[in-house]
Amino acid sequence: MQDKKLLHITNGDDLTQKITEMKLPGDLITWREMLCEGPASQDVGDAEFLKLRRKFLKENYGIAKHDYHEKFVSELEKLAIINNYDEIVLWFEFDLFSHMNMLAVIAFLLQNKKNDPVSLVCSRKLEGEEEMIPLSELSEERLEKHYEQRIPLTDDDVSTAELIWELYCGKNPKRLPAEIKKSTNFEYLASSIRAHIERFPSAKTGLNTLEINVLKLINRHEITTLHQLLGYALKYQGYYGYVDVQMQRVIDKLRDFYTVSDDRIRLNQDGEKALSGSKNFYQRLKDNEFYGGVRKYDFLYDPDSHDLLKL
Repeated sequence: MQDKKLLHITNGDDLTQKITEMKLPGDLITWREMLCEGPASQDVGDAEFLKLRRKFLKENYGIAKHDYHEKFVSELEKLAIINNYDEIVLWFEFDLFSHMNMLAVIAFLLQNKKNDPVSLVCSRKLEGEEEMIPLSELSEERLEKHYEQRIPLTDDDVSTAELIWELYCGKNPKRLPAEIKKSTNFEYLASSIRAHIERFPSAKTGLNTLEINVLKLINRHEITTLHQLLGYALKYQGYYGYVDVQMQRVIDKLRDFYTVSDDRIRLNQDGEKALSGSKNFYQRLKDNEFYGGVRKYDFLYDPDSHDLLKL
């Protein structure tokens, strides 16, 4: 019996290296983007999409155009021309960072008329495992077990992923909360959507969940350096999956809310007011940051109803 022709799409170089070492059959594409942040348009890889992404990544992370082409666009071009697989295996983590990339991958496959069966290997607790560990940190034996128990995605799953990507890149994120209630084979999709919705500024404080969490960490722990604060913020970020440069931007934006002394980082008066909810800092923090198709500060998150409010 002829072996199945497989295509593996991973969410990063560490995982690609692991799969290469495992000598799994099939071709490999590495998806190197961070689409949970910055502007994005619906047609993945077209001229508008690439223009938006290049500008955002250059201005905020110093990523040069040629580096972006080498790391991301070249892989996208490879993915566009290869065809006729028996199965496409997506390797993505449970967090928002990975899920937004995964949704874009699925949208790209559909936009390029690739209708091969799709399955998902996602970081989750399998039987006998006590904790959830990122795929790239698993032993080869455990990663093989995850691969063997990969989840086939149905046509409904794929359609839902396509819709959520469309909504993320659209102008009305108020439609996203309804998607949390849908049942799919994406075990952590609802949690990732919820995490995204809570990134919009709170109607009460003007800070979002990630920003408030950093202030909580400063308040609860004896943190002595900004480097230590970054470590705490990365470890205790929940479903976001931000990498160090992303979290550093969050910490830098909050510099008016804390003081750094020789022995400790402490909340200042404004930090305490933000944490207690006694003052709204929306106007001070407002900038031109985008999430997908909308400006972050064009919507407010209502922590009571868990809905988004259009300004």
